[in-house]
Amino acid sequence: MIWTAFFGVLPLLIWIHLLLFRGMFWLARERDDDPGPPIELPRWPSVTAVVPARNEADVIAQSTGSLLAQDYPGVFRIVLVDDESDDGTAKIARALDSGTKLSVLSGERRPAGWTGKLWAMSQGIAYATADGAPDYLWFTDADIAHTPENLRKLVARAQSGGLVLTSLMAKLHCATWAERFFIPAFVFFFGMLCPFRWVNDPKSRTAAAAGGCMLVERKALESVGGIGQIRTAIIDDCALGRLLKARGPIWLGLTNRAVSIRRYASLGEIRRMVARSAYAQLGYSPLLLLGTLLGLAVMFLAPPLWALLGSGVGRVAGLATWSLMVVSLWPMLRYYGRLPIWGAALPVIGLLYALFTLDSALQHWSGRGGMWKGRAQAARRA
Repeated sequence: MIWTAFFGVLPLLIWIHLLLFRGMFWLARERDDDPGPPIELPRWPSVTAVVPARNEADVIAQSTGSLLAQDYPGVFRIVLVDDESDDGTAKIARALDSGTKLSVLSGERRPAGWTGKLWAMSQGIAYATADGAPDYLWFTDADIAHTPENLRKLVARAQSGGLVLTSLMAKLHCATWAERFFIPAFVFFFGMLCPFRWVNDPKSRTAAAAGGCMLVERKALESVGGIGQIRTAIIDDCALGRLLKARGPIWLGLTNRAVSIRRYASLGEIRRMVARSAYAQLGYSPLLLLGTLLGLAVMFLAPPLWALLGSGVGRVAGLATWSLMVVSLWPMLRYYGRLPIWGAALPVIGLLYALFTLDSALQHWSGRGGMWKGRAQAARRA
């Protein structure tokens, strides 16, 4: 009886700890969406956007067009690196600007030991710094569209806070049934792993970034050895966050100024997105994988089972835990414009993410780890 009550109450204790003692991640308070009046600086530093692009013909006009439309008062240039696309990405991009603001490079073949995105970024950095190095490098993905004032707001925040890295979690597309079901929880889980409040606290060791929008102080990046220091990283944004937080303060927040225009129309597409990096997040450790799967089962499977099939203390604890899950997801659901009722599905979503994590490990063991647009980029480990 005592053990039965213990295993019924354990998930409740875990969720109470998460909600009260993990940076209040679930409240989603770290944001950069204050409209505010136009910000003026005595001097606007120079910025070069570096955009790695591989087979992005369906989105490149919208994303690059949003960069060309920035109302930034300082010197601003764009370097788009076409990473061996075969769908006309480079041709579409070149047609967008006949002036000198946009440069489209044909990327060289990826050398051993580099992931494709980081190799493309490295080439973009080399081009951007070859003649008159900019003060900041703005790394943004080819499937992210920005509001016209986004760069100005980013630079103002970086300058006022002395930040070496200023990153925004782009608002992901959330319109298809698969996106409505999974996307708010995906961002919720990211915040659980890397609470934004801790990331933004210089005294905390927690570091992270969101690869869709990262403004980096060039001198800071050079002082830590450059992008080559993380050339093998699958989760390159968080690796960059860790690298740069050793150099100075960083900041990460949610935003409405940068939005993803990549759609995930099905469960399979969501699975592939998660599986690409889930096992890398665990350091490719079978022991951590086993512990994670057991932990997710305790957190997400046990409470609804107790609530629906249990009795006594176990059932009460199961209902309480499930209620906490529902409440914890409300702020993120509100941010994405979804009804609170979606929070009731969090146990199912959590278990599916556990399966996606297992799938990530299976792909890695079969030599297909880090799969992205036809490339398996994760090096196999024993």
